Amino acid sequence: MAINRDYLGKTFPPGEPYEVSRVKLAEFADAIGDPNPVYRDRTAAQAAGFPDVVAPPTFPIVISMTGSSRALADPGLQLNYAMVVHGEQRFEYSRPLVAGDVVTAQVTIADIRDVGRNSMLTTTTEIRTLNGEHVCTAHSTLVERGGAA
Repeated sequence: MAINRDYLGKTFPPGEPYEVSRVKLAEFADAIGDPNPVYRDRTAAQAAGFPDVVAPPTFPIVISMTGSSRALADPGLQLNYAMVVHGEQRFEYSRPLVAGDVVTAQVTIADIRDVGRNSMLTTTTEIRTLNGEHVCTAHSTLVERGGAA
């Protein structure tokens, strides 16, 4: 069954607030093998010009995946997640995420297209503070193998 193209342009409500913590940032830096002290040590981060421990550039995947999982699980979208592989990921920043930020993620289905026998689904996730300040936009493309109409 093909992805439901009626979902193209659909924006889902923001998810629950996510508090960026020093512990989560350090765990993520460990997971990606990056020893940079600005991801773990407040003093090092402040010496580098940040107000607190800063997030590695790909950390917003943690926040965006929570929001996009709700959208992708919507049965009306008709996405066969068992056939999905991750195609592309990129981030556009207005400013870095830092420990203490409390943010929400709002997902929009930005593109649905067929490429050969596969369907490609692109989402954009706006990550904003509770005051509405834009921090980052995550762009993610998933490939549903054999999903083309």
